[in-house]
Amino acid sequence: MESLNILLVEDNEGDIFLISEALEELDLPLHISLAKDGREAVEFLNSCLRLRSKHIPDLVLLDINLPFKNGQEVLKFIKNSDDLKRLPVIMLTTSSNQKDINDSYDNHANSYIIKPFGSGGYQEILNRIRTFWFSLVELPSKI
Repeated sequence: MESLNILLVEDNEGDIFLISEALEELDLPLHISLAKDGREAVEFLNSCLRLRSKHIPDLVLLDINLPFKNGQEVLKFIKNSDDLKRLPVIMLTTSSNQKDINDSYDNHANSYIIKPFGSGGYQEILNRIRTFWFSLVELPSKI
């Protein structure tokens, strides 16, 4: 299996650590790119497209509450881009607000997951993501 590219868009250092740690334990060949705010995420994706980078994500883990551009704005950017719209985006956030959930699906998020408390919860969630997104379904081809 070739390396899978995941873009983690997260500004909270604690969550970055817990998610990164849980991803490393998945026993998959992964390359993890990190954007700490929405503007950085859009710049990273634009750069990947412009350079036809080998690190174009296979999957995005996207927080909603981000500086500069929020997660909904990043999601809209991805899903309105002809080159990125097939990219699976999982909203991974602390918000259980129904408006945030509805807005995410209205903006074509592929799923919405509320962040757990503690590292064990992240491990369980990411194991399920691994099983679904990297074992069960076929991912779209890259650009």
